[in-house]
Amino acid sequence: MAHRPIITLTTDFGLQDHFVGTLKGVILDIVPNAEIVDICHSIQPFDILDGTLTIAQAYKYFPNRTIHLVVVDPGVGGARRPIIASTETHHFVAPDNGVLSSVYGEETGIQVRHITAGHYFAQPLSNTFHARDIFAPVAAYLAKGIDVSKLGPGINDYVRFNLPQPTSSGENTWSGIVLKADRFGNLITNISPQDIPQLFQADPASFSICIAGREITRRKASYSEGTPGDLFAIAGSMGYLEIASNQASAAEILGVSKGTELTLILRDGES
Repeated sequence: MAHRPIITLTTDFGLQDHFVGTLKGVILDIVPNAEIVDICHSIQPFDILDGTLTIAQAYKYFPNRTIHLVVVDPGVGGARRPIIASTETHHFVAPDNGVLSSVYGEETGIQVRHITAGHYFAQPLSNTFHARDIFAPVAAYLAKGIDVSKLGPGINDYVRFNLPQPTSSGENTWSGIVLKADRFGNLITNISPQDIPQLFQADPASFSICIAGREITRRKASYSEGTPGDLFAIAGSMGYLEIASNQASAAEILGVSKGTELTLILRDGES
């Protein structure tokens, strides 16, 4: 059975406009047998951090040779470059604004190219919809089998940023932030096992998290272990410590969202 090329879509376009459907039309016109998979179109508008977190969580679960179209592009029409980032197993087509930063952080030997082969772009070229006129056609031609080297020169000065890291603010004390609130109101913090491994052990160290005037001192193994409406910490599937509530929104209970600061203290002297 012939391999159907897979193209994924991750955008901040939402679903109430024609944008996503138009991208799919462009792709299918070039490579009719493409299998198009929607990863997410609910990235917070213009939120490059949300975009990079989302694609980093999903891409590794797709087969080799998958092409990922990632468009969170507040600088559309400006000086930022269109790029292709290639690993041994995947291609990523995106604006050069840092939206692939998490991919860069996880992959070794990644190669990035500035897309300059304008004859692959749709014409006339809009200044406001490069997802339609540049990124979707390029992703489609990659799926069709064009050699990536034909699309533009390699670059080393691509834009990347480091995700916010928790910082030590005293003995056994760290300052962190909320990276995002998910669909269920779980608050994904920037605290990972690499930062404070004691919190992710089967028998975690005693701790307290202070956020929005509330203190959280319990970690649960699953959401269902928590009392409905109560707040607790949990080691989430994204690889970060989350603040959650069983069948309720921690974000709504606390009245907080992305960027909210928190303080974490280990209570048993471990550091």
